[in-house]
Order: sequence, then structure tokens, then C-alpha cells
Amino acid sequence: MTNALTVNVPEGLPFIEFEREFDFPVADVFRAHKEPELVAQWLGPRGLRMEIDHYDFRTGGSYRYTHIAPDGTEYRFSGIFHTVRENDFAIQTFEFDAYPDVVSIEFLTFQDLGGGRTRLTAHSVYPSMEARDGMAQSGMESGLSEGYERLEELLAGAGTPQAQSGKVTA
Repeated sequence: MTNALTVNVPEGLPFIEFEREFDFPVADVFRAHKEPELVAQWLGPRGLRMEIDHYDFRTGGSYRYTHIAPDGTEYRFSGIFHTVRENDFAIQTFEFDAYPDVVSIEFLTFQDLGGGRTRLTAHSVYPSMEARDGMAQSGMESGLSEGYERLEELLAGAGTPQAQSGKVTA
């Protein structure tokens, strides 16, 4: 992997921040976050299957999906997309059903680095330090890292019918 995930969990603040660069244009990285059939191919750790109930990546849209482990254990997630600006920015909520009433707000920024490269940054805000610490200790970092490795593979066309020549296509 050429582009490592950087995760920052600032002491004493209910935030988690992360950053990852991709050797692909912003439009491709954004599209892989927008289209449900692409999201299902990369979001989450390896070894989990994803079933999407609905996924509407637009201002005012929402999502609900389930990750299913090989042993059949299900992990359900949901949220609302409050703001989505094409190829630029998104604000969403994130809720894991196993921890009801704990909702984080996530800010995603898609930055064009030039030369067909993108930097994705995220800032997640939690309702308490306890909630933030629980997320930080949940294996979130390895899940994010694996998911973004899978996203890079998807964009590179590794075994996906949607990708050609390093670009995500219809």
C-alpha cells in the first residue's frame, strides 16, 4: 500500500480525525462514496459482506446498511446525509445499532491534489468522550484502513466489473 491511513484521536476532545490519499481523481473517489453498488464493494473490513437497505448520497438523503460476518453476525449502521457537495464535501451522521442513542457527525472533504490525486479527510464529532473512546477502541482504525485499501483496489480495477483503466465507470 502506497498511501497510508493517518488517524488522530486528540487527547481530551471528543473527535477522531483521519486522512488518506488516493492516486485517483476526486471525481472517481467521490463517485465510489456516492453510488451504492460501488460503496458495497469497498466500505468496511475485508471478510464482511455488505447488504444495503438504502443509500442516497445527496443533501437530505439517508442510508442504512448491514455488514455480515462469515459466522452470520450482523452489524447495522444508519445515518443522514445533511450536506453533499459534488466532488467536494459531505456532512453525515453515523450510528451503529449496537450503541443506540450514540450518533456522531462526520465531515468528509475531498481535496484535489492535482495530477489525478485526491486527499480524503474526515473529522468525526462524538457526543461524549466515552463514545469517542469506544469508537477509537472498537477496531475502527483497522476497519477504515482495510476499507480504503479495498477502495483503492476498486478504483484500480482489481476484479471489479465497474472499473476500467483505473477509473470507475458505469
